[in-house]
Amino acid sequence: MNDLKKQLGQKIKLVRKSKNMTQEQLAEIVDIGVPNISYIENGKFAPSIDTLQKIANALKVEPYELYKFTDIKSTEEIKDELFKALEADSKLLRIVYQIFLALRFHI
Repeated sequence: MNDLKKQLGQKIKLVRKSKNMTQEQLAEIVDIGVPNISYIENGKFAPSIDTLQKIANALKVEPYELYKFTDIKSTEEIKDELFKALEADSKLLRIVYQIFLALRFHI
């Protein structure tokens, strides 16, 4: 259960930051204290069902989306991982570049 609380907290934090929202802003919308948001994001507390719904509403996501942990990495983490892989493998770099050229006008 402790792992689930941590993953949920990380996801809430990731979504909050992606929306350029501070803990203070989220706490105000959800109507709980800033320390409680911090405890939730750090996995020390699990939010109640009502609080989870309020957090989801404030972040403009469905509650179940906060339990989707596969994309838990931040953009910076993804960039770092990708750049390290590309530096280590010139063949991979060429393949990724070809994909980029093919997609750059379609994104």
